[in-house]
Amino acid sequence: MAWVMDTYSMHSRQTVTGVVTGKPIELGGSLGRHEATGRGIQIVCDKAVEKLGIAREGARVIVQGFGNVGSSAALLLHQAGYKIVGLADVHGGLYNENGIDLPNAIDWVQHQRRPLPDFPQGGIRLSAQQILFQPCEILVPAAVENQITSENAYRLQTRILCEGANGPCTAMADDVVDKKGIFVIPDILANAGGVTVSYFEWVQDRQGYFWREREVNERLQDVMEHSFDAVVRYAEVHGTSNRIAAYILAIDRVASALKLRGIYA
Repeated sequence: MAWVMDTYSMHSRQTVTGVVTGKPIELGGSLGRHEATGRGIQIVCDKAVEKLGIAREGARVIVQGFGNVGSSAALLLHQAGYKIVGLADVHGGLYNENGIDLPNAIDWVQHQRRPLPDFPQGGIRLSAQQILFQPCEILVPAAVENQITSENAYRLQTRILCEGANGPCTAMADDVVDKKGIFVIPDILANAGGVTVSYFEWVQDRQGYFWREREVNERLQDVMEHSFDAVVRYAEVHGTSNRIAAYILAIDRVASALKLRGIYA
C-alpha cells in the first residue's frame, strides 16, 4: 500500500496519502486498522448475545480461520469474556470444551510459526470443516467462502452465526440455517469493521489530522452498533432474515440518495 501511494504520488507530483488505505502508520495509515475487522466482529457478537439474552461471560465461541481476521476476532472475544472452544486454520482445527489459551495459541502460530493443530494445550484435533459443527453459542467462519452448504448446514450446533469471511454460507444453505432458528449476522455487516476503518483512514488523510486509537475504536463501535440495530429493525419490520434485511437497507439508502439528488443522478 505504501508503494501504491508513493507511485501514484510521483505521477501526481504531490503526496496523495488518501489514494489508498491500509498504509503504514508513518505514511498516513490509521491506528486500529489491523484489528478493525476482528473488532467489528466482536462488537456485533456483543449486540447479538445481548439481543438473544445470552450471557457473554463463558459463552462458547468457535472461529474457523486464524489469519488476521480470525485471530484478531478470537483474541478480542476472549478478552471480552467469551470462551474460545474451537479454532481452525489451513492445517486443521482444535476443539476444547474447557476453552483454548488464546494468547499462547496466537504466539504458537504467529511467532513460533507452527501449525495450529500441533498446539500442545489445544484439545481434540479435528479438520477445519469438522470444527464448524461442534456445539457453541457463536460460530465465526472467518476463512474462505462456501463452507456451510445445503448439504451440511443441518449439522450446525450454534445459536449465532457471525460471518467473518465473505460468503461462508451458500445461498442454498440460508433456508436450512433459518429453519434451525440460528441468528445470522451476515457478512455484509459482520466483517464491515475493516472497510469502515479504511474509510476513517481516508477521512484522516483528507483532514491531515490523525486520531488516537481509542477514538478510532469508539467511532467504529458507534458505526457497527448503529448498523446492527438498523439491520435487525429492517428484519423485524419486513419479516425477513437479517441477510435480506441488510440488502434491503443498502438498496434503500442508495434509492433514497438518488431521489434526493434529482434527475441527473
